[in-house]
Amino acid sequence: MSALDGLEVRRTTTAQQLADGLSERIMAGAFGPGDRLRESAIAAELGVARNTIREAVRILELTGLVRYEVNRGAVVIAPTREKIEALYTARERLETAALARTPRPEQLAAITKAFDDLVEAARTGGAVVDRDLAFHQAIVALLDSTRLDEFFAALTKELRFYLTVLSRTETPDEVVAEHRAILDAIRLGDRDSAVAEIRAHVDVSVARLKAMLDR
Repeated sequence: MSALDGLEVRRTTTAQQLADGLSERIMAGAFGPGDRLRESAIAAELGVARNTIREAVRILELTGLVRYEVNRGAVVIAPTREKIEALYTARERLETAALARTPRPEQLAAITKAFDDLVEAARTGGAVVDRDLAFHQAIVALLDSTRLDEFFAALTKELRFYLTVLSRTETPDEVVAEHRAILDAIRLGDRDSAVAEIRAHVDVSVARLKAMLDR
């Protein structure tokens, strides 16, 4: 008898599908910062069990998009200066460490392709935020650590929320220009400049987000 007898491989659960759908709507602004996710109302509208909605919300909580508050239940995260600084510091540490390394040809090709995809998305009005994150994921891959790749991928769940907010204040051309400067430094093999460009890019993003909070 095999140790795997009886083990079933299941497709994505209904709760995961709902979590993905709710995540997309949060990113699109259908639910704003601080808005409650009323499990009973969502369950009734979608015709699914409330327990399934609860599980979906717990998945969202793990991604950092939702948190539980006493007497309110699940609410969409509301950005704070502390959260922004903590998230973007983690991102900066990973990416600057990655850019201190010399990319292999296939790694440089992956970063270049990710940039080309970003340019195309900006030109056509495509998923700029997704292409933006893919570019930075390709940079983190320079660390040659699947564990760090996974850690950054987990960070992107929350980063996507903040980048979606930022996308309302900057043009696609500005996004492309900032990433082009990073890629140019990488191509030139100028590691110090590449690190400086990433730091500048992160600093600008943090400053814009804090300015939005102050307003």
